[in-house]
Amino acid sequence: MIHVVLFQPEIPQNTGNIGRTCAITESRLHLIHPLGFTIRDKHLRRSGMDYWHNLDIQHHENWEAFKASKLRPKRLLLMTTHGGKSYWDTDYRDGDGLVFGREGSGAPDWLHEEIGNENRLRIPLYNETLRSLNLATSAGIAVYEAMRQLKGNP
Repeated sequence: MIHVVLFQPEIPQNTGNIGRTCAITESRLHLIHPLGFTIRDKHLRRSGMDYWHNLDIQHHENWEAFKASKLRPKRLLLMTTHGGKSYWDTDYRDGDGLVFGREGSGAPDWLHEEIGNENRLRIPLYNETLRSLNLATSAGIAVYEAMRQLKGNP
C-alpha cells in the first residue's frame, strides 16, 4: 500500500481529487490538521463524492499525532520543488508515504529537515520559469509512478 500524506491542505478541491486517486489506487490518505476547509465542504464532496465511501482516510490532529499513529507509513518521502532527486530515480517500497505540503507555502523547513535530504523528491519541470504543478496533479503523478513500480499494469 502507498500512503498519501497531506500536510495541512488548504484547497478542498485538491483534497477531493487526491481522495479519488487514493480510492482508485487503494492508497491510504492521511490528512494532517489543521485543514483549510471542513470535510463537509461542497467543493470537497463534488471532487470525490462518489468515491469518498471507498476511501481509506485517516485524520491526525497534527504532525506529532501522525508520527505516533499505528497506521503510519514505513518510510516518508517528501514531494517538493526543493528535492534533490527526481521521483523517477526512486525505488518505491510497499508502505511508503508520499508527503505533500500546503498549496500556498509547501512544507515547512522543519519538515524538510526531519524527512531528510535523501528522501526529498521532485517532479521535474520542463519549463523551469514556472513555479510548480497543482497539488492534486503532483499527487496523481507520484502515486501512479509508485503503483507502476509496485504493481505494474492492472
